[in-house]
Amino acid sequence: MLRLRLLLGVTALLLSTPAQAGGGGPMTAQNAPSATFRNPVIDENFPDPGILRVGQTYYAYATNSANANVPYAVSRDLVRWEITGDAMPVLPPWARGGRTWAPEVTQIGKTFALYFTAQDDASGRQCIGVATAASPAGPFKDSSSQPLVCQLAEGGSIDASPFQDGDGKRYLLWKNDGNCCNQATNLYLQPLSADGLKLTGKASALIQNFALWEGNVIEAPTLYQAGGVYYLLYSAGPYDSDLYAVGYATAPRVTGPYKKAAENPILVSKGEVAGPGHQTVVTDGAGRTWLAYHAWTAGQTSDAVGGYRSLRLDPVTFSGGRVKVAGPTLTPQRAPTP
Repeated sequence: MLRLRLLLGVTALLLSTPAQAGGGGPMTAQNAPSATFRNPVIDENFPDPGILRVGQTYYAYATNSANANVPYAVSRDLVRWEITGDAMPVLPPWARGGRTWAPEVTQIGKTFALYFTAQDDASGRQCIGVATAASPAGPFKDSSSQPLVCQLAEGGSIDASPFQDGDGKRYLLWKNDGNCCNQATNLYLQPLSADGLKLTGKASALIQNFALWEGNVIEAPTLYQAGGVYYLLYSAGPYDSDLYAVGYATAPRVTGPYKKAAENPILVSKGEVAGPGHQTVVTDGAGRTWLAYHAWTAGQTSDAVGGYRSLRLDPVTFSGGRVKVAGPTLTPQRAPTP
């Protein structure tokens, strides 16, 4: 039923005017940005979002839909989105179809690298791969015979997130999929080669699930650096419930040690918005930081009851070792600067 809903939803967006995809498509002279906006910005299933800014254009990528391994959308202002197609139409030889999750893209010189989760055909576990393209729109290709990260002894590996430090060094974050098989979950960080295609050095375990609100899983790591502090955002709790939420930890160095914030979680279910999470940080044209995330509608936190995870956007600030998110919101608010 969910696959049919996703297919119909994405097809309708592709055939409709841009205004039906979150309030409008890429800007034109006749379609100028408004002063305010209201969530959600993509009112269709668009889970586990990753957003990349290239010049004056934003590209958002999501977990697989009924007809796309890596659905992606394009915007000029973070508010008006046009769902465009499949950024990775062909999976690598090691992967099975149907479980391509949490894609994130980074630019390395003139190349774009897509980090994604897919089901490893040999083991049946979820593992991480990397694909490349000459354009942020793809098509991304991964011709490797095996995944980039696959911690079979720890349940597999998911939710890859690239990070480039101020000195130019690149890292990859991810979580072991321990909650699939009654194991603890850790968030890991490991250096990447300059081209972003290979892991180097040793992996560092940053934090583990032990807080009551986290339940049996922490996931979706996002690393952001400001004012000499490294902010590690993450999601925790059962994703298909109103218990799913966002927290963070801080450290003075990229490898840690990281200390979880006392005020966690910082983004929780509120009113009609249920289970906000799998966040990513994006900066608008004025340098203002925003938290993009998905969320369900209250009372519809699974596909079995017709639920879907829409894309939402709220301001976020990083200052003095603290993260503050103005959300989740449903009322009109000041729009990002294109």
